[in-house]
Amino acid sequence: MRKIALVGDHNPEVVAHAAIPRALELACGFTGLRLDWRWIGTERIADGAAVLDGFSGVWVVPASPYRSLGGALAAIRRAREQGLPFLGTCGGFQHALIEFARNVAGLPDAGHAEIPGSGANEVVTPLTCALVEQSGDISFLPGSRLHTIFGGRPTREGYHCSYGVNPAHRAQLAAAGLGFTGFDPQGDIRAAELPSHPFFIGTLFQPERSALRQEQHPLVQAFVRAVAAAAR
Repeated sequence: MRKIALVGDHNPEVVAHAAIPRALELACGFTGLRLDWRWIGTERIADGAAVLDGFSGVWVVPASPYRSLGGALAAIRRAREQGLPFLGTCGGFQHALIEFARNVAGLPDAGHAEIPGSGANEVVTPLTCALVEQSGDISFLPGSRLHTIFGGRPTREGYHCSYGVNPAHRAQLAAAGLGFTGFDPQGDIRAAELPSHPFFIGTLFQPERSALRQEQHPLVQAFVRAVAAAAR
């Protein structure tokens, strides 16, 4: 069975955690693909992330700070280095920035402003305007994977976050190979991807929320297809 690891600290009261299984069910129904998924608590993941053996994809879910920063980063690093399809939404995207900064972009002390002591170089800092239970329009960079996934069209998405990319580190992260490809109308970063990876996408927005309206989401569908292809 093709399996997705839902990495995070599961809490049924978190809206995104309730929505993600339904979003995956809808995507599987639409694509005709059979997948399974399991919640993996961050405290269960050690360096090397051996607990993820047998999984064909990794979704690092919202609701951070996580119980184990190291566990979340180890899961992201495994997906990035081993070419496993990766989706990081909200907190998952923020932690993907930290992992990439530490292990690729030359910022070993990269940290998160919400997590005291996580690192002196804060690559994730408070947004100018918090996006807790907000929605907004997003457009995608032509030629990017996200632009293709959304058919070249802008989208309107929901958020539940207060932190995003620190503009002071944007150029260094981009120079190391991270593609910033999703933007709000003011040009602020809302999504990123790794062009060199089979499927590695992070979004500040929460595409899973579409499932609460019983709606399909193209990004979740694309992730499901990528996981199925990786399993083959």
